[in-house]
Amino acid sequence: MGTNSATSTDAKGSMRMNAAFALLLIGMTAYFLWWGLDYTLHQQSFLFVIATLFGVFMAFNIGGNDVANSFGTSVGAGTLTVTQALVVAAIFEVSGAVLAGSEVTDTIRKGIVDLDGVNVSPNQFIYVMLSALIAAAFWLLFATKKGLPVSTTHAIIGGVIGSSIVLGFNIGGSEMALGTINWATIGQIAISWVLSPLLGGVLAYFLYGQIKKNIIDYNDKTEVHIHELKESKRALKENHKEFFENLSESLQLSYTSAMLRDQEVFKEEDCAREDLETDYYQNLYDIEHERKNLDTLKALKKWAPLIAAFGAVVMTSMVVFKGLKNVNSSLTTLHGLLFMGMAGALVWLATFIYTKTIRGKHKENLTKATFIMFSWMQVFTASAFAFSHGSNDIANAVGPFAAIMDVIRTNQIASHAAVPSAVMLTFGVALIVGLWFIGKEVIQTVGTNLAKMHPASGFSAELAAAAVVMGASIMGLPVSSTHTLVGAVLGIGMVNKNTNWALMKPIALAWIITLPAAAIMSAVSFVILGKIF
Repeated sequence: MGTNSATSTDAKGSMRMNAAFALLLIGMTAYFLWWGLDYTLHQQSFLFVIATLFGVFMAFNIGGNDVANSFGTSVGAGTLTVTQALVVAAIFEVSGAVLAGSEVTDTIRKGIVDLDGVNVSPNQFIYVMLSALIAAAFWLLFATKKGLPVSTTHAIIGGVIGSSIVLGFNIGGSEMALGTINWATIGQIAISWVLSPLLGGVLAYFLYGQIKKNIIDYNDKTEVHIHELKESKRALKENHKEFFENLSESLQLSYTSAMLRDQEVFKEEDCAREDLETDYYQNLYDIEHERKNLDTLKALKKWAPLIAAFGAVVMTSMVVFKGLKNVNSSLTTLHGLLFMGMAGALVWLATFIYTKTIRGKHKENLTKATFIMFSWMQVFTASAFAFSHGSNDIANAVGPFAAIMDVIRTNQIASHAAVPSAVMLTFGVALIVGLWFIGKEVIQTVGTNLAKMHPASGFSAELAAAAVVMGASIMGLPVSSTHTLVGAVLGIGMVNKNTNWALMKPIALAWIITLPAAAIMSAVSFVILGKIF
């Protein structure tokens, strides 16, 4: 009865959450439509509504696939619940997109398709971008329902290529069709697609390899040593009991007196082995002395502060060089380096002090003590990865949509389109709602099925992936955060020798066909839009 009641309560709570998120998305989209119709001067209102719905739909699916992929390691390691992941994503994904996503948005909007010298009408340009959004959104939905983490960057680029080829063919035949694509940029991006999982895997393999070697393996050996000492102590008591029972009554009496004297001496802080009379207390002294001199926290004290400081430096570099520099142009590289140094020093000191405060059972249950520490560290790496992910992949929805909205408003194709805050807020909400509704399958794939995760390995994967993705964002390359993080998870699995290579087959196949599938769907969408409008 109690179980059924609890299940019913959970179901009702889940239904309330589903309703709340659905209403949030509907309400936010309705507000944006009201605001956007006025912003676009009520020009081509029907086309703007269609573009908005598919733009929000694209952001929804990015949340379900890419954001779920980003937080899979945190949820799989047990560091964050899905609800907590939602909160972190809501803050840091949107912040990364607003503060640091402009360069990638420009690359997707302008660098992939070269329309200079081509007589393209504003509406044709809108159809190119809208077709790309439609194709990418539906492909992402399909992959997400299958639990396959794929690249939204691949999908949107494939979509832009497909619709641009059809546009070029309509204008000037097959030669023009291929001429609209900036193949040099595609080549650079293709190289980055290969490099990103390799770099993510290598960095995660090295980072987690060092953590496993210097902390986890040391802790395992220490816990075994502690267990052996406990067993020695237990055996000593049993052997002593047997020895005592075999003594004659007269010897038992004298031996008991010696034991009582040793008991009092043993309690003294300055007790030495030679002060003890009986073999039992001498052997007990040896065991306790060995246990006392065993530094169980040696590895954590030495390595955890250094690793945490490295993570702090990486995260600070993201915030400073890709966030604050866009807000404050007077911020110099020297200022940024000083901020990074201060953050690293403070985190090193805080982590070191934390290791000094570990007391009681945690000094012997080193696995639990280690994972508690790395859980805290993983919260920060999850935030950093969310920021770096937001700076890259939300642009896959915002970039094309911002271009569409700007063209509708001005009736001309500009070299750069501003991204109003209302767009970022609406698409950010859609992203979080998508994570809630359809993200669980991808979270399961990345966080559990591909390789088993715990806080230390999850921390390593996220930090490695965040560093690679943010470096690419600084260069303005729309790399795949999915490939980077999956590569990092594979690197972790290779260290632990538990990678599920069988699962990589459908994932790799999905990676290969994402771009051509999106291109074909986008080409079909472009033709249909041309017939409708």
